[in-house]
Amino acid sequence: MVKAPVKQSFIIDGPEGGLEALLESPESADGSHLAILCHPHPQYQGTMLNKVVHTLARSMNDLGLPALRFNFRGVGMSEGVYGHGEGEIQDLIAVADYVRLRWPEVSIWLAGFSFGAVVAIRAAVTIRPERLVTIAPAVNVLGKELQSIPIMPWLVVQGDADEIVPVTEVTSWIEALEIQPELIVLPGVGHFFHGHLVDLRALLVKQLHK
Repeated sequence: MVKAPVKQSFIIDGPEGGLEALLESPESADGSHLAILCHPHPQYQGTMLNKVVHTLARSMNDLGLPALRFNFRGVGMSEGVYGHGEGEIQDLIAVADYVRLRWPEVSIWLAGFSFGAVVAIRAAVTIRPERLVTIAPAVNVLGKELQSIPIMPWLVVQGDADEIVPVTEVTSWIEALEIQPELIVLPGVGHFFHGHLVDLRALLVKQLHK
């Protein structure tokens, strides 16, 4: 029987104060990789406990990676107020800096859902993770323009029945990029993957198996 991941809760110093964090480490973790996960929009009840983010965490654990979730500024126990995307990018960079200081040998994977996916994309050029995973990136909410294109293995998963981030917006955005990520479009799947979270977990494990 597979043991549940070991959970650790702590606070990371962020640009506007402490950031609430949760690290879940599977028994199979070998210390070589760690995934940082970003949650959906703070002003629409987005937190690190979101079901899609939870599914991302379980997928990473299935792959043998510890998963580090955190709340953006002003969410849960994290200090500060909503930073209109730019502040949240700085939060994520601070979390990555913390990871590299605490575990200098680890390679970072970066992942996010919705608003958190776009934060991850925009921060990736600074953080330079080994791999980038973005679920239903809210390019229609946080802006479509990227000053720099992330250059690393990059997976985008999008539902074609997404009622919040239209699949046409995501596909047209990707088609305009000079370097395009791998895109998987899931038929009949809405924004929150209701009824499809198990499928999402299996897909991520299959696609990201290292």
